[in-house]
Amino acid sequence: MFTGIVEELGEVTAIEHLGDSSRLTLRGPLVTKDAAHGDSIAVNGVCLTVVTVVDGEFTADVMAETLRRSGLGALDVGSRVNLERPMALGGRLGGHLVQGHVDGTGTIAARTPGEHWELVRVTLPAPLARYVVDKGSITVDGVSLTVVEAGADWFTISLIPTTLDLTTLGLKQPGEPVNLEVDVLAKYVERLLAAGGGPAGAGEPR
Repeated sequence: MFTGIVEELGEVTAIEHLGDSSRLTLRGPLVTKDAAHGDSIAVNGVCLTVVTVVDGEFTADVMAETLRRSGLGALDVGSRVNLERPMALGGRLGGHLVQGHVDGTGTIAARTPGEHWELVRVTLPAPLARYVVDKGSITVDGVSLTVVEAGADWFTISLIPTTLDLTTLGLKQPGEPVNLEVDVLAKYVERLLAAGGGPAGAGEPR
């Protein structure tokens, strides 16, 4: 479980293509200082399992399903990425509950600079739009953000200087893809309402 508060702006240093999967090598001295084989690190909002850790770099395998659902397949050597370690139980929840399970990809549609901030419009697949509401939470490339306005197939977010400086969202240009994870609580509510709100197992054969 993550919070969507990016800890480090990392970099892809190597990519090994393995048929329908890939192995990424990423540089992140901060997130690797206490990492070991089997630990989780979120890369642009995608929860990946650490394979090896050497001198501030770690490797992670990216399976076909992850490549299909996220923008990790579009990364190149030199690409900058948002990195976050899992939250520690008992710690502060600075953003919102983020699983690192990307629901799909969106596209940066437009950027409107303000005096000390920037308004960014993002398009998203229609099936995800129903989970996005004004002033709700969404994760964009692993960054926990508050939705300013939500439309039928788009939403806007307001980026403060810290977010622009310390994450990839300060670098993304119109037309570039971003990973999206909607609020999991909204999906649970939808599922429960679709089931009629009855007790677990109600209506199932015994």
